[in-house]
Amino acid sequence: MTTTCPTPGFFGQVEAVAIKRVLARQVEKAMRERGLTKTAMGRLMKTSRMALDRLLDPENTSVTLHTMQRAAATVGKRLRLSLG
Repeated sequence: MTTTCPTPGFFGQVEAVAIKRVLARQVEKAMRERGLTKTAMGRLMKTSRMALDRLLDPENTSVTLHTMQRAAATVGKRLRLSLG
């Protein structure tokens, strides 16, 4: 029996979704800790609630690093990236 392995692109997409889930949860947790609603968070970030919904959607991997950095800064955090 022969099995095939999904392409690296598949693993890259799965990894991107996993990373986004973690980031979205961390932002949501920090918002709760600071008592920020989505509306208030969007206002502080100078963005729409719809854009914030995309940011907090764990399946949406199209959010830019700039947006993630702004969200982190808004909740008093710092976005850190590294290559491993």
